Amino acid sequence: MSSPNNADQIAYWNGDAGARWVAQQARLDAMLSPISDAALKAANVQHGEHILDIGCGCGDTSIKFGKLGARVTGADISAPMLGVAKRRTNEANATATFIEADAATHKFDSNSFDLLFSRFGVMFFADPDAAFANMRKALKPTGRAAFVCWRDWRENEWVRVPIMAVRPHVPPQPQMGPEDPGPFAFADPARVRRILANGGFDAITLNPFDTKVEIGNTLDDAVTYLMEFGPISRALTDASPSQREQATNALRDALAPHAKAAPITLGAAVWIVTAKA
Repeated sequence: MSSPNNADQIAYWNGDAGARWVAQQARLDAMLSPISDAALKAANVQHGEHILDIGCGCGDTSIKFGKLGARVTGADISAPMLGVAKRRTNEANATATFIEADAATHKFDSNSFDLLFSRFGVMFFADPDAAFANMRKALKPTGRAAFVCWRDWRENEWVRVPIMAVRPHVPPQPQMGPEDPGPFAFADPARVRRILANGGFDAITLNPFDTKVEIGNTLDDAVTYLMEFGPISRALTDASPSQREQATNALRDALAPHAKAAPITLGAAVWIVTAKA
């Protein structure tokens, strides 16, 4: 079941974006591993608990929960990514169930889950208040939520450095409003608190977490990766060959000072959010 308001996101994650995530799955999991570890620690999962993993993608966090002895249901709107999640779970001898579902409207079993969890999967709802209210129904009265979301893109060096480098060389990008669905839609802590409160949660905490993420082993590797994935790839969608070449050269120059040691790392800044049902 899906919401018409989320139709664009469903199409996006079942198209080229989903294919890119599948192709880069191992690399993305490695890049996000310090953030994943911090989020799992905040979730404080106990053996036998029932976890709803929203935006589970290719299954990395669902598999980790399964290995902790939890019962896991991973939900995502991307069929290609769920296919990888199921295969990886089998290969890891882990236990998890996966469903293709829009969490904003899907009728989850009521009062069934101990924990609502997400690693970067809750910032894309067209109506996040309604989405969290819907997901709240799936939690037991004693349930809780734990998720991780990006802070402002300017605080994220791995985004800021590439964007500022290529911006003069690519076609003008549409301006997104601060509450439009997207990776940085939950950057404002006041908005996150409001959404969770409206969805039926309290005891809301947002803890900043800063770390370094790996973007490549060599300068060429990092440039290729950032050109093909993330905000830079979107900025290059309508770029001409000349603009693409200029953007590539500018990105290489911007990353060069960070490439004095391998692997190349840049700063990442997130909120680790917890709440009670």
